[in-house]
Amino acid sequence: MAVTLWYIRFMSTHKFYLSADDIKPLVDMPGGCIATNRITVEGYPVQFMYRGKPVNKQDSGWCFFSGVNENDDYTNNPSNSQVFAVNTIANYDQSIIPYLNSPVGSVFEKSAGSDEWQAVADFEIPE
Repeated sequence: MAVTLWYIRFMSTHKFYLSADDIKPLVDMPGGCIATNRITVEGYPVQFMYRGKPVNKQDSGWCFFSGVNENDDYTNNPSNSQVFAVNTIANYDQSIIPYLNSPVGSVFEKSAGSDEWQAVADFEIPE
């Protein structure tokens, strides 16, 4: 499997929860995704994810959130999230892998205390 293993260290002053050496080839999905620092810096698991319409060929459309204190103020601050390869976020939480080929418009969440993903129907994906 040919996997792009880009890991954005050069653009960030954050100390990531996983090191570049910890990132293994788990999925072969082109394009980047957005993930919050709660996941990539603090190490919280993914609890909410959606796939929006990609804005260009380098965009998978996926956005990943931990759900831990990620209110509008937090998520609207661009310094609290970054672009990563989808494979990188799969290394942070492998439970997302079975859902990565879901179509644009897909939304999933885990309920508190659950490891099971549920489809969400009442969330409007930002444009």
